[in-house]
Amino acid sequence: MKRFHRMKWVAAAAAFAAMTGLALAQQPTFFRIGTGGTAGTYYPVGGLIANAISGHGDKGVPGLVATAVASNGSVANVNAIESGSMESGFSQSDVAFWAYTGTGLYDGKAKVEDLRIIANLYPETIHLVASKASGIKSVADLKGKRVALDEPGSGTLVDARIVLSAFGLTEKDIKPEYLKPGPASDRLRDGALDAFFFVGGYPTGAISELASSTAIELVPITGPEVDKMLAQYKFFAKDKVPADTYKGVAATDTISVNAQWVTSAKQPDDLIYNIVKVLWNKDSRAALDAGHAKGKLITLDNATNGLGIPLHPGAERFYKEAGVLK
Repeated sequence: MKRFHRMKWVAAAAAFAAMTGLALAQQPTFFRIGTGGTAGTYYPVGGLIANAISGHGDKGVPGLVATAVASNGSVANVNAIESGSMESGFSQSDVAFWAYTGTGLYDGKAKVEDLRIIANLYPETIHLVASKASGIKSVADLKGKRVALDEPGSGTLVDARIVLSAFGLTEKDIKPEYLKPGPASDRLRDGALDAFFFVGGYPTGAISELASSTAIELVPITGPEVDKMLAQYKFFAKDKVPADTYKGVAATDTISVNAQWVTSAKQPDDLIYNIVKVLWNKDSRAALDAGHAKGKLITLDNATNGLGIPLHPGAERFYKEAGVLK
């Protein structure tokens, strides 16, 4: 009789353990994606990717709950990944390179040696938006003007300073403000600002909305000053915003950097492998194509181009299996 009760207890314990194991296996895994301001490009693209990789029904990574989190942009996202307050985030390629190597913006700071790439995404265009009433036709014309450079912690601020420097200007030569593109657009519309910088994929919502109600220009970022800058900073490339990308705005020559999705080497290899595998399946492809103009530029063929820092091992394993990385 005692033996029977003992066997019954063992069976019950095994059943409980199995049920507990199943419950633990089904616990959600939360995966945050640091993006940028809600009026920029990072935020909507991050939302598309988060929805695509989240596990729901027979789609996504089982048990994964991914969310796009608004932030101050590239620098803030890299810092959040380093501190562990964010699992991943979007970053400009220049910021990621500087953080990993401890150069440029991170000169004198500790290297972010655990920073790794999940995927290269799309080119990010440097927009210099000016009201037509300001009379600004070149970067040099910004001298003495009211110019928004984006918030501290953003990649836009870093690149705006580089562009100004190429033309012999510093923040002391302008009347700087430190605003995201949404508030900057509002101030330009109200006549309280002459111009603002924004780095992101075109078209971006804040500028599109501004152009629908206010006469604006995109100021060219070109010329011998820029050619010299491109030779010094290899992560920049020449770019062009097509005509009528924004209402009434002509085709404009400018420069760009890459947008990259980065994470920490501390993130589990299998998790990142499964995320990358889902990112490039047919359902995610359809969502990216339909969800945003920049979504069509996020392709498997470009995912490993212009990296600058190492891939996460989980991502690297998938890209090798997919044949896009030797």
